[in-house]
Amino acid sequence: MSDEEKAKNKTKSSVRAKVEHPFLVLKQIFGFNKVRYRGLDKNANRLFVACGLVNLYMARRQLLGVT
Repeated sequence: MSDEEKAKNKTKSSVRAKVEHPFLVLKQIFGFNKVRYRGLDKNANRLFVACGLVNLYMARRQLLGVT
């Protein structure tokens, strides 16, 4: 691989890591790996709450002031 291809791959992988980490937290910590047939409103509500919790979980160090 050329240096240019390596640089492109590094950029892609860093973006991918930033994007996929919240999904890891959502699936493993908050257990949102399966959607049950409870109705669209209930599933949407559960997803929105889980996404908000993921945001709080990922920002917990900044919110608590811990370095």
